[in-house]
This record gives sequence, C-alpha cells and structure tokens, in this order.
Amino acid sequence: MPKEYRLTDFLPTTKKETDLRGWDYVDVVLFSGDAYVDHPSFAGAVVGRCLESYGLRVALVPQPDWHGDYRDFKKFGKPRMFFAVSSGCMDSMVNHYTAGLRKRSDDAYSPDGKAGFRPDRCTTVYTKILKELYPDVPVVIGGLEASLRRLTHYDYWDDTLMPTILATCGADLLIYGMGELPLKEIANRCKRGESIFDMHDVPQTSYLIEGNKIPEYDGETFELFPHLECCKDKMKQAKNFRVIEEESNKMEARRLVQRVDKNHVTVVNPPFPVMESKDLDASFDLPYTRLPHPKYKGKRIPAYDMIKFSINIHRGCFGGCSFCAISAHQGKHITSRSKESIMREVREVCEHPEFKGYLSDLGGPSANMYEMRGRNQELCKKCKRPSCAFPKVCPNMNTDHSSLIALYKEVDKLKKIKKSFIGSGVRYDLILHEDKDPKANASHQAYAEELITNHVSGRLKVAPEHTEDEVLCLIRKPSFSQFEKFKKEFDRICGKAGLRQQIIPYFISSHPGCHRVDMAMLAARTKAMGFNLEQVQDFTPTPMTFATEMYYTGINPYTLEKVYTPRTKKDKEDQRKFFFWYKKEYKQEIIRDLKSLGRPDIIKKLFG
Repeated sequence: MPKEYRLTDFLPTTKKETDLRGWDYVDVVLFSGDAYVDHPSFAGAVVGRCLESYGLRVALVPQPDWHGDYRDFKKFGKPRMFFAVSSGCMDSMVNHYTAGLRKRSDDAYSPDGKAGFRPDRCTTVYTKILKELYPDVPVVIGGLEASLRRLTHYDYWDDTLMPTILATCGADLLIYGMGELPLKEIANRCKRGESIFDMHDVPQTSYLIEGNKIPEYDGETFELFPHLECCKDKMKQAKNFRVIEEESNKMEARRLVQRVDKNHVTVVNPPFPVMESKDLDASFDLPYTRLPHPKYKGKRIPAYDMIKFSINIHRGCFGGCSFCAISAHQGKHITSRSKESIMREVREVCEHPEFKGYLSDLGGPSANMYEMRGRNQELCKKCKRPSCAFPKVCPNMNTDHSSLIALYKEVDKLKKIKKSFIGSGVRYDLILHEDKDPKANASHQAYAEELITNHVSGRLKVAPEHTEDEVLCLIRKPSFSQFEKFKKEFDRICGKAGLRQQIIPYFISSHPGCHRVDMAMLAARTKAMGFNLEQVQDFTPTPMTFATEMYYTGINPYTLEKVYTPRTKKDKEDQRKFFFWYKKEYKQEIIRDLKSLGRPDIIKKLFG
C-alpha cells in the first residue's frame, strides 16, 4: 500500500508546522522561487533535505510574497545560522521571458502553472529583502541563477555586462554548481561554531571582499581581467571566459579572482573533487515524500506532472554544448548513481497511487552517459577540454553502454513496470562512435537495438541542433551526417521490429555563427528527409555560456576570431521562419529572401 504522509513528513513551511515538530528555533531558513515539491528533481527540496540530513533544523519558504510588508520573510524570524536563497530549478529571467523578450503567461514550477509567483532576478530580490530586514544574518545563495552569475557576465535582458551577482545582491557566500558537498562542509562548520562571514576557504564557493588585498591561498591563483576593463574591452571579456570555462571543468582547478571596482574583489574557490556515487546516492536516498506540499491540495504543478514518474540516473554532461546552462552548472564529469539506489527509487515510484506502470524517463542531462568516464583518470586530470565529445569523442572516454542496458533490463523485470521510456535526449554520436574496444562497439549496437525496440514512446528525442557544419562547430555538436546515419539506423531497427515510430529532432536558430543561408539549408536538408519541424527554438543568451560570450563579444573566446551573430528582432525572425517553410504565410517571404541571397537552387529544393 502507498505510504500515508503527515504534515511533519515535509519540511516545515509555516510557524505552525515548526510548532508541530516541537521546534523553538530554526538553524536555516531557505527561500525558493519554486513551489515546494518534496522530490529530488526540485532544488528547494534537495537543498532543504540535505541540510536536514547534516543535522540542521531547516524551514522552507516557497515563493515568498516580495511585496508589501515582507511578512513571508519575517515569519520564522532570525535563523541560528544563516538564510539560504535559490531561484529554484530555473533562472528566473529564462522562466519569465521568451527568446524574443516577450513575457511568458505561465510558470511550470508554480501552482496551476500561473505566472507571477516570483520576481524577475529572484535571487537578488530575495537577498536584498533579507539584508534589509536582518543585516547581521549571513545569506548564502546558490542554484543555477546564482551559479552562472558568479563572475562578470552578459545579461541579455538588460543588454549589458554585469558584475558578479554578489556585488548586486549583497549575499555573503555563493555556492556554484551542485550544492551537496559545499553545503555539507558549511553545515558542519556552522555546527562547530564558525560563522559564514569567515568561511573563505570552502571549495566551490565564491565571496566578495572589500579592499585590494587578495587573501592568501596555498594553491595557484589566476587573476582575471577586472570587471570595469571588460566593460570597455570585449576582447578581455572573451579571454576571461575561456579561463573560467576551462577552470570549471578541470579536475585540479586554480582559484580565480577578479576585481569588481576599486574597492571590491571577487574570489572563486576551486570546485570540490568530482562527486562519488555514494554521495549522489545519499542525496537521492533522502526521505522525500515525492509529493507537492499539502498546501497545494487541488492545484497542479506542471513541472511535477512532467517528472513524477521519471528517474534521474546520473549527473553531469560531457557534451559541452555551447549554449547549455545545465552542463555549465553541473560540469562535464559524470557521477552515476548506483544501480541499488536507482532501483530503490523505481520501487518507490511504483507505489505512487497514480502510477499505471509506465516510467516516463530513465535518464539525465543526456540519456546515455551513465557510468561513462575516462579510462585513464591521470589523463583526465591534465585535461581542460570543455567537451569530451567534440570535435570527436575523446579516445580516452569509455563509451561502453553495457551497464546502462543492464539497468534498463533490471527495471523492466519489476512486476509493476509495464514499460520504461527514455524521455531525455539521446547522444547519437556516442552510439555511432567507433571505439578502440570491440566490447564497447558491440554495446553501442546493442544499445541502439534495446533503446529503439523497447524504450521509445512512439517518438525519440535527439538534438542535432543544426545541419550546417560551420554552425555545428560553434555549437559543439557533430556533423549532421551523423544524424543522417543515425536516422537510417533508427528506421532500419523500427522496420525489423515492425514498429511505427518517429525520430524527433531539435533545432536552434539565431545561434552565433548562423546566417540566413544556413537556415535555408537547414530547411532544405530536413525537408529532403521528410521532416516538418516541431521542436525548434531561438537561441537565448544565458549567463556564462560559450554561445552567450560569442553573442555579446562577437568573438570566439578560443580562437579570438570574429563571429557573426544575429542580434536584432528582424534578424531572429528572418532566421526562424525557415523552420516553417511549409506554411503558406511564409512562402513568398522566403522566396524573396532566397532570391536576394542568390540561391534559386534552395528555392527549387523547397518549393519545386
């Protein structure tokens, strides 16, 4: 029988709930931009449950009202240790605005999907309120929004270069990347009586200091170009980015420092070593109820509906796609959960009262990177490549899919599982990779057969992103010829199994380096393959990604060569329309465009 949960099985969100637990104080009050869903896919729940497991009393305030008298910020009073702030699972600006800067009318992480439950620049707004009310209480910020704003970054929404978020919000400490390990050290040191104000040596954190004196450090320090110089010189910003990205992905990174102005310096400590499976298991094995808090009774939270029957099997992505904030936040090194931890969660999902036997996903940032790592870790320690898959899959990478196939089969043996689907995007370049190990090559073919025959819900998601190799090179994706090869293999396996299934490719427009003629070629090549494109998006510049730096600076940070970028609304619309060449309203406009480009050959390919 499914377990019956009491109110005290959730993290307390009100004073009444702390009273039910018999608490007369709280160690940490956590503010989140998302609704509270007590599930390992929701940032607020993960942070709160981790702090709880480290022996702290934690209260969670989901989506506090930032207007009026700030009562939501006052209801627990001063915590004994610190306030914690996160925008939630998404950057609040990406959550609020389309690529064309139109305000969205919905929010998947809010009750009934309604917009308006969180402010723009959520982390900054919450932190400023807390500092106004309780200036003597430390504030720790983290999550995607804070993590990718830890140094000078381009802000698409204000179209300007911004300093570290620490300088604009007033927080005392910033955790970047995934937070379990830094939170554990911070919690343990707080329990020993140390103050957040003095914690300047915690790995994977950043802080702001007054004055010009940089704190002493045993390891190597690299000083970036100052923020004010980057505002005047885009070349310096481009050069900074390369260092930041490489250090973020190195196993043995340097400390980074950057002068914000005459009186302030940002310090970014190197990250923790790559998380081990036992640590990731511990995070996923915490006592989540896997349900929305009872306060939302009768209301839907769309993001929860999407993931409640899905399982995250690993963390990190070594694809290094140039526009991807997820891989920039989680890093390129894969940490996989143990099979035992995954199976425990699958069995919990099977007991959910609404579960009908169908798992929606067994995946991660990329579906098929489970248990993949470099064969020779000493080589990995010296590596600073941002991607292990581009321009080609690294020969040191073990791409054997055998353990993933075994996991799929183990899950499907359970009596209550009718079907397990793979909803995450699949990296077909890993499946097609010709490895030096015959066993790995055999596993690639076996994985393709297993995936396509048994785990596709009629449509398989893959992301070629573009068709033209010059653009794909800047996206850090393989040649489109690999997608064409995979499509043939997909059709062959479906035909052999008697399955009528589709492959659904994702494409992007207006990416740095992409011209109108590239989009026209994309339309022609996908038409020739029989696609009417559905899953498409305009490029949105998000802080501290390779593509965003090219968009802002007009420079490739790795080659220092100039890069064309479509920037105006018209430029973007002129590219996007090629996705929809098959719609009557775009036909004459596309023909006029192609005539002006001197490409009657593409007109013929599209319209005969």
